[in-house]
Amino acid sequence: MRATKILERLLAALPIMLGVAVLVFLFMRLTPGDPVDIMMGQGGAVSPGEMAQLRSEFHLDEPLHIQLGYFLGDLLRGDLGYSYVQKRAVAELIGERLPATIEMALGALFFALLVSFPIGIISAVRQNSPVDRLSMAGAFVGISMPEFWFGILLILLFAVQLGWLPVSGRIAHGTGLQEITGLYVLDSLLTGNRVALVSSLKHLVLPSVTLGAGAAAVLARVLRSSLIETLRTDYVTLARAKGASENRVVLKHALRNALIPTVTVVGLQIGSLLGGNMIVETVFSWPGLGRLVVNAIFGRDFPLIQGAVMIYALTFVVANLIVDVLYTYLNPKITL
Repeated sequence: MRATKILERLLAALPIMLGVAVLVFLFMRLTPGDPVDIMMGQGGAVSPGEMAQLRSEFHLDEPLHIQLGYFLGDLLRGDLGYSYVQKRAVAELIGERLPATIEMALGALFFALLVSFPIGIISAVRQNSPVDRLSMAGAFVGISMPEFWFGILLILLFAVQLGWLPVSGRIAHGTGLQEITGLYVLDSLLTGNRVALVSSLKHLVLPSVTLGAGAAAVLARVLRSSLIETLRTDYVTLARAKGASENRVVLKHALRNALIPTVTVVGLQIGSLLGGNMIVETVFSWPGLGRLVVNAIFGRDFPLIQGAVMIYALTFVVANLIVDVLYTYLNPKITL
């Protein structure tokens, strides 16, 4: 029954994906700048005939609805198109960069959960205490702090001043890592390469902390608010009246229900961590999908941008579906 509901939710997401595809296509065509002009240096040393031939090759000389038909037809076949600038299949380019983005997003999510859960629980249990006020002030700082600024501060402190961590890249040269999944930490574990594991973890720390700081602040505040509300419910009062210890009341009775809104935010943050990491990847020269998209935007590489946006949209859809499934485990009364 649950599998059927999941399939129904996936089918219901198809119109959303179609809407995203149409919108990203239209917005890219409305963006100022001709891809052929940009590729050819504004047409300085290229004849008009050669530029017209390129526009014909990319179907840019066709009416807008014909171009949209080409795009949607390729999309239905699972073909994301061909990059104007890099002359390679978009799916291939995204496949090369996506593991790096996923690894940094997972690292950021791990950091966010590691920091936010203890802070949120302690702040809720000790509401209005100095610890609560200090942690919530830190959460406000984390939410309002620009990622590029925080990343630069971390680089200056831990890379430049202390020399503990590297500034950029994913792994040091000469580690001899054998790539299997494209996730360097996982590949290091699978191949038993301790040198590569240490190097990949060191390179991952600063980008993950930079990207995950804002998510940690949001999750801490949401968990605190939800847990405070749950601790005031009747069943928690009854558990205390029965003599249950405070730790048991908080961790077993209150926390599970308090996690429902928190899981919602976690699902949204997963999509944001994967799709909103362009600045962090640029600051740390991280060879992920975000940097690829930034370069594609400057070059008006329409197929590559469209393909990346479709991947980002699919990520949000899948993340929200996973959240809905988790609801049914946290509270059996909730159905898909």
